[in-house]
Amino acid sequence: MKQPSSIPFSAAPRAWRSPSSRAGLPTSLVLLLAAVAGLAAASLYYNQPMLALLAADLGTSGQTVGLVPTLTQAGYAIGILLLAPLGDRFDRRRIVVIKAVALSAALLLAAMCQSVTWLLVACFAIGLAATMAQDVVPAAAALAPEAFRGKVIGTVMTGLLLGIILSRVISGVVTEYVGWRAMFVCAAGSIGAIGLVAWCRLPQLPAATQLGYGALLRSLIQLWRRYPALRRAALAQGLLCIGFSAFLSTLAVKLHGAPFHLGSAAAGAFGLAGAAGALAAGRAGRLADSYGPEFVTRLGSALAAGSFAAMALLPWLPVHLQLVLIALCAVGFDLGIQAAMVAHQTIVYGLEPAARSRLNTVLVVGMFGGMAAGSALGSLLFARWGWAGVTTLATTSALAALAVRLWPGEHRR
Repeated sequence: MKQPSSIPFSAAPRAWRSPSSRAGLPTSLVLLLAAVAGLAAASLYYNQPMLALLAADLGTSGQTVGLVPTLTQAGYAIGILLLAPLGDRFDRRRIVVIKAVALSAALLLAAMCQSVTWLLVACFAIGLAATMAQDVVPAAAALAPEAFRGKVIGTVMTGLLLGIILSRVISGVVTEYVGWRAMFVCAAGSIGAIGLVAWCRLPQLPAATQLGYGALLRSLIQLWRRYPALRRAALAQGLLCIGFSAFLSTLAVKLHGAPFHLGSAAAGAFGLAGAAGALAAGRAGRLADSYGPEFVTRLGSALAAGSFAAMALLPWLPVHLQLVLIALCAVGFDLGIQAAMVAHQTIVYGLEPAARSRLNTVLVVGMFGGMAAGSALGSLLFARWGWAGVTTLATTSALAALAVRLWPGEHRR
């Protein structure tokens, strides 16, 4: 039987029926979805500021402990591909709760590890279970009325992005004063608490398809072939992520060298500039609802390209103004990339309501492909041509994304 494209407001639990609403949904429900997405995504990045302490406490080399974030991200990528499509086959609320239990257990295992081997196992499991963040965004799209879908997605993405941005800051402080084990325990407690609230408060989201698991995975290829809008969205967002990843992967090295001579903490502080982009994701969703997501994708791509290009002016500025320009450009391109992401999700989720989890999987895989390519190419170009190489790569990839969005073709709102 055909499933509705969104869950009617009257179908939500009585606890959510309140005069206070946000884009056709109760404000508390939207904020809960944002909190679940943010805390799940944050779990992926808590380990990054603690790598030096992990190496010292577990008696291992820096090269070996470097596998901790690598396996965490690998688990997340594999989980998106193999687990996220299940959101179309089963109740997403149940999936979120099951993954919350698994994620909390994996974080506790990480806190108790006495060897780096078990820590690597735990971090891979953390990556797998943290894909609950990618179950929440399609759930928000299913719950939201079509006229307000962009706004709701934007708000949930704000929570997800703030979780990513603030996780490193929180982990750095907690690890410094309490220890890395305490950080994992706190993270496990936060996931357990939000999972309990989700079980009690989220409405049920019935299955949208009865396909078997193998058919679900095969349908990813079918969806890619069926929808040109999906291919355009995945390609454009992947191109934007190339520049984003190239910048992040080389910023610490750039700030460490002449003429700045700043430590890794300074690079983390520049990462906070991305909070401006995260907070603006909700506004991007409202623009997508008002002017159409196609307009927002072009606006976001153009803003990212302009911000990347502006960093080419660094050699002609005094040192203190160079730092100011880097911060301003970071705000600009992050705002553009996140705005484009929200608009692309609005486009993709409207293609086939019964396949939102699988459509999201294809989009996110395209993003991860861009992130991986950007990290590799950024490091290579920085080593050979310095910051000019990174700036050229980022600007070119953003302009290519804009070209994809401007290319004539059928656009679906």
